Amino acid sequence: MSDGSTPRVGVVMLAYGPEPVIDRAIAAVAASVGVDVVLVVVDNGCTRADLAALCEAHGATLVTPTRNLGFAGGVNVGAQHLDAPFLGLVNSDAIVEVDALRRLVGTAAEPGVGIASGSIRLAEDESRINSAGNPVHVLGLCWAGGLGDLAADHALAGPVPSASGAGLVVRRELWDRLGGFPDEFFAYQEDLELSWRTWQLGYSVRYVPDAVVVHHYEFSRNSRKMFLLERNRLLFVLTCYGSRTLALLAPALLGFEAAMAVVAAGQGWGREKLQGWSWVLRHLDWVRRRRRDVQGARTVPDRGLVPLWIDHFDATAMPLPTWAQPLQGVLAAYWRVVRRFV
Repeated sequence: MSDGSTPRVGVVMLAYGPEPVIDRAIAAVAASVGVDVVLVVVDNGCTRADLAALCEAHGATLVTPTRNLGFAGGVNVGAQHLDAPFLGLVNSDAIVEVDALRRLVGTAAEPGVGIASGSIRLAEDESRINSAGNPVHVLGLCWAGGLGDLAADHALAGPVPSASGAGLVVRRELWDRLGGFPDEFFAYQEDLELSWRTWQLGYSVRYVPDAVVVHHYEFSRNSRKMFLLERNRLLFVLTCYGSRTLALLAPALLGFEAAMAVVAAGQGWGREKLQGWSWVLRHLDWVRRRRRDVQGARTVPDRGLVPLWIDHFDATAMPLPTWAQPLQGVLAAYWRVVRRFV
């Protein structure tokens, strides 16, 4: 229990499928020092028979929706069961070090900070980075920043465009003001969307290198990942970018969509790419409403966010086909010109 001086943080963790390390993930959160932790586990379709017993053993609350709500919807439901001044997100395949949550809360509590993002390490080699905060490409792509780098090369704290949902803490008042994640995202890019809207409200997103979270990272635990990634990228751009930015980037965005369709067909996920376009077209009313709400709430225009965007892809996290590599230089040159008019 808190003695009144220990900061209170409510943590949401989702459970889906076999969850081979969730016992360790729950135990690590419960063992955190320097914070008063309240843990909610959301059962999105976990097949472990001992999940309820694990939660009971560590004092966690188990919430069981009637269906799989995805990461976005599951976190939203879990957050409804918490009233702490800080909200933490920890993946079910991520092990927080004993003082990680304390360090994240400490940074999130600093004036002007909205979200604190941990140093997410690769479980197969904890000296290497899974994410040190995530970059945001001007065309709306986001990936694990510093993937495979030595953690020692990412030892400085500082602002990052996007936090990693594998291990972060957000001010609860900000979470409520932002309305949490959009349920429609289901999974992937919701941490990007929340981070960007945090910047749009004048708060910063900070990387905390000594808040270590060891992640048993897999590129995909969802057979529809490419559909969700591409659809959610489009939703992010269409709802979070200002009108002037969209107009300036329209040629590049349309060209990139054509290029991605070719890549998708060549890599065997062309159907998922088409399904992403189809979903957006069938839900244009939602896109318009969401855009109106996001743009109406923001206090920082895109010209204030230009330094957060990058114009190049990380070869490790986002390898390009050989034929597409020259286009990166063209895109970078185009952005250097139009960014002055955002």
